[in-house]
Order: sequence, then C-alpha cells, then structure tokens
Amino acid sequence: MKKNMIKLAAGAATVLLMATSAHAGYTMKKKVGDIDTKLTFFGFAQLEAVGGQGMQLKNTYNKTTKTYDANRADTNLAFRAQRIRLGWKYVAGKVRGKVFIDFNQKSNNPSATNGASVPNYVKDAFIAYKFNNAIIPKLGLIKMPNGMGFTMPGWNLDIAERGFDKSLVLERNLGFMVSGRGIGWKGNKVNGFEMGHDRAWTGFGYDVMVANQASRSKAVTKTSAMGGKSYAVRGMFDYTEKLHVEASYAVSQNAGGYVATNPTPADNQDYSNINVGIDSNLGKLSLKAEYTTAHNIKGIKDYDEDTYTATAGYFVMPNLELVAKTIQGSAKKGNAVTTPTTKLGNTYLGFNLFLSQPYSDFSRKAKKARNQQKIVFNYIVTNGDTAIDAAKKAKWSGLGGYLANAFIVQYQFKF
Repeated sequence: MKKNMIKLAAGAATVLLMATSAHAGYTMKKKVGDIDTKLTFFGFAQLEAVGGQGMQLKNTYNKTTKTYDANRADTNLAFRAQRIRLGWKYVAGKVRGKVFIDFNQKSNNPSATNGASVPNYVKDAFIAYKFNNAIIPKLGLIKMPNGMGFTMPGWNLDIAERGFDKSLVLERNLGFMVSGRGIGWKGNKVNGFEMGHDRAWTGFGYDVMVANQASRSKAVTKTSAMGGKSYAVRGMFDYTEKLHVEASYAVSQNAGGYVATNPTPADNQDYSNINVGIDSNLGKLSLKAEYTTAHNIKGIKDYDEDTYTATAGYFVMPNLELVAKTIQGSAKKGNAVTTPTTKLGNTYLGFNLFLSQPYSDFSRKAKKARNQQKIVFNYIVTNGDTAIDAAKKAKWSGLGGYLANAFIVQYQFKF
C-alpha cells in the first residue's frame, strides 16, 4: 500500500512539473503517431469544522439499541474531511478515459459491499468513445443518470454537502451507458466526459444506462451476490444557461438483496424512482428545483419516500454569494393503516465566500472558476418528525437527514 502511494505521489509530482495549464487541472500533451493525446491531472479537497446536535443524530435510528448513531461529531465542535480526491482524464482522438479516487473512503472488500465490484474509494473509472455529440458510449464505473443534483460534481455544489434527497438516487455503478448532449443545435462543446449538465448547451440531451445491482445506493440493500441489474434513462433540454430541465426514471432489481434460492421474495421488490429537475442561472441570481419520488426502498414493499428541493443563490458582491436550500421529505414504510406518514425538512442557510475569482461576470463558467477556492458556511435548520425519544410514535422513517440543527464551515480548494 505504501509503495503504491509513493508511486502515485511521484506521478502527481511529474504531472505538476510538466504542466502547461492550471485552469482545469494540469495537462500534458503528447503526439502518438498521428493522434494528439492529452492527460489532465486534477483534484480537490473539502475540509470542515462541524457541530450541533444534528451531527449526532444524522444517521439511521437503530431499532435494536433504540438509539441514534452518534459517530459523526460531538455536539459542540469536531473536524472532518468530506472529500479528498485525485483523478486524471485521458484523451486520444475520439477516445476518452477517466479515473477518480477518493482517499477519504475506506478500502473495503468490494464483493461483500456493492454490485459495483470495485472498492468504494474508486469513484469513477471508465472509457468512452465520442462518435459525435449525439452518440457517446461509456463503459466502466460511472454515475448512473439519475438525480439532477447528484450528477453535478461534488466540488460544484451550492452548499457544503448533498442533502438527504441524494439517498434516493442509484449512485455510481459498473455498467454501460450511451449519452448525447446539445443535440439539434450547432456549436455546442461536448467533450465526452459529461455525467450531468456540466456546462451550458442549447439542445436536447439523453443518457441510457444498464448496470449491476445498484447497491452503492442507500436505497438498495448491500449484497455479496450480484443478482439482478439496474437501469436508468434520462432526457434533458437546455436553452443556454438560462434554462435546464431534465427527467429520469431508474430501477434496481431485487433491492432487498439477491437471494439465490428465491430471487423475488415478497420482501425483495424492485426499487424504482422518478426524478425531475430544473436549473436556471440568471447572472447574479441562480434558481433550482428538484423532485424525487421513490418506491419499494431496500426492496420493502410500499416503503416509499418523496422529496422536494428548492435552491436559491444571489451574489451580493463578486466574491460573496448568499445561499438558501430546503429539502422537504415525506416517507411511509408499508401500506398498513397503522403505519404513519412521517415528514422531515432540512433547510441550509449560509454563504459562499470565494477566495479566487478569475472572472468578473456571473456566468456558469465564471462561477465554476470561483469554486476553485472558497469558504462555505451553512446552518441547517430542521422541521418535521424529528423526535429522538424511542417511545414517541412520530420519528422520521425516511433515509438520511438531520434530526436536529447543525452547522458546517468548509474550506474547499480545487485544481
């Protein structure tokens, strides 16, 4: 392990010393025969101070011990790293390749934890071939095209973290995907690495993916046997950066965990969800809305959850953006009359202070450039069925979320 880390560090140093561009990573170019090749090395880190009772109560309620997992932070103040990632992209003619690693993830036995069949610290690892803007096949470990917010990069978020609505998407998976962007209009820049609406296009887009069982998703039970598949399809339309709309439908079979002797028992239903999102960048003002409805969570029949998300950001100064994001969810576990529908709300209030601002305008491209170095402050306010007393009836039965107020102060740097 130590030798591998030394090799990685040596490779990183070599790339940095030979760098020709420092805006979107560090790039080396080389001609191989008649083909121009390019290798880009990039990464980012998010380092945080966190606190508040909500940090203790964020994880799932344990029915056996009748307590909440309290391993995230103490009530007053704790420090953590949310993401520490390094990656590289390779281009050779129409061929593309990408590898992305998170050093903040545990090194685990992949066969025992997820259908992706690779360790959790490997975030992306795929190869693609760009025939044209409309046809780009990809093979490997990829974000499944499900969830508008989830398929945007983790360093380009409006707040310090993804909200609890992320628990409902199918996450990353090992499979085959075909994509297209900017279809129907000329002049769109499509590089073949896209997973979400990474930049502003004009035209239609789509993704179709088939993959292993989506057991990296919190909505699917982790299993050592790869029984069943997952599927996702997404369509989108963009009119410059002023309007982006998308809708996706996703399914993961046998979401309760594959059982070889009985592949589809009553408590092992297929999990499915529908996601719809809209995103508008209007200069200093940005607005987003997203809706997800999920069915048969973890394979449990009629274990359903809906989430509604709304985000607004406004630049009061070129280097200061005020942000508010609210996620409101409702969940019902089973269809019995005695099963209550529970609700939870998490509202993030705060600001983004940009320490690097190479652009003076407020386009989406300029905002992404500002995100190279920033300080994020969020105070999370909760509402709904946040009872933490096991004797009380109303407790949030959905996936994830804060059950009490908390705060996050984050420093992010990216290259």
